[in-house]
Amino acid sequence: MSLSYELDQRGPTAILRLRGQIDRDAVGVLDDAYAAAARTAATVVELDFNAVEYINSTGIALIVGLLGKARSHGRAVRARGLTDHYQHIFEITRLSDFIEIVQPV
Repeated sequence: MSLSYELDQRGPTAILRLRGQIDRDAVGVLDDAYAAAARTAATVVELDFNAVEYINSTGIALIVGLLGKARSHGRAVRARGLTDHYQHIFEITRLSDFIEIVQPV
């Protein structure tokens, strides 16, 4: 399953609801998703992983790239809906040092 996204905004937060797989084929979708979020007045970009089925190492690199863009634009990034496995991956790769991991509401 390829990656898709929906954009929602709540106050200063642009929420990117991701669905599918984050792998090498997701580069264009993630770029488009961040560009859509950047067109808002949001100061925070929240990546909602609730409907993400799979993230491979290339997907992690794409997330790092999105983080870099956000930081260069003065936006914070947070992640919601990570499985325990992917939360552990974010911790061991130290992504959690730069992306706030929040629990589902």
